[in-house]
Amino acid sequence: MATAPASEVPDLGDLWSPIRLTLELASLTTVLLLLVGTPIAWWLSRSRSWAKDAVASVVALPLVLPPTVLGFYLLIALGPSGLGGWFGGLFGVRTFAFSFPGLVIGSVIYSMPFVVQPIRNAFEAAGERPWEVAATLRASPWDRFLTVAVPLARPGFLTGAVLGFSHTVGEFGVILMIGGNIPGTTKVLSVAIYDYVETLQWGKAHILAAGMLVFSFLVIFAVSMLDRRAVARMR
Repeated sequence: MATAPASEVPDLGDLWSPIRLTLELASLTTVLLLLVGTPIAWWLSRSRSWAKDAVASVVALPLVLPPTVLGFYLLIALGPSGLGGWFGGLFGVRTFAFSFPGLVIGSVIYSMPFVVQPIRNAFEAAGERPWEVAATLRASPWDRFLTVAVPLARPGFLTGAVLGFSHTVGEFGVILMIGGNIPGTTKVLSVAIYDYVETLQWGKAHILAAGMLVFSFLVIFAVSMLDRRAVARMR
């Protein structure tokens, strides 16, 4: 059996760094999105304020904005004249651009609608009846939220977490704009695949791309199963 020349055999050790960095970024981003997105989703599901549609539109902007446009403005915002300058003394940095914290900030903003919308839909699907029943039992608003709203919206939380994690794993345009291609710092999976293709390292590109393909299939399958279970519970 013919074997590939030694120069064409990919060094698997080089592949671990972007995989590890991507998993760290996606995990941290998902946790932050659940913390930030839950109160936003709750407010959107219950508010009758005139600002509701405006806030919902801002949250959904990453769905329609080209990643390069969002990345460009994030690059300016995270630079020395933006957040980097304002919080430079506090964090000891001049810029959040081209850094891992900058990737986290950009990922939270870019993946926000993929977490907020499923949770909002789950809150709205629960209806007002359980909330009203809990109120008649003299449960406080906070108790009603934790013991009634959150358990009923669990499918939305699971879907939002899966979508938020997977969307962060697949980010490219925004990540490249605000993070560049710094090994060990901002070189995540999608950027690594692009870099390997550009430098004709097909073996490494094939391995990472195939892994992303399998991962994407599993995400779609998981979301489909979650939706099926949610529909079954509503019947």
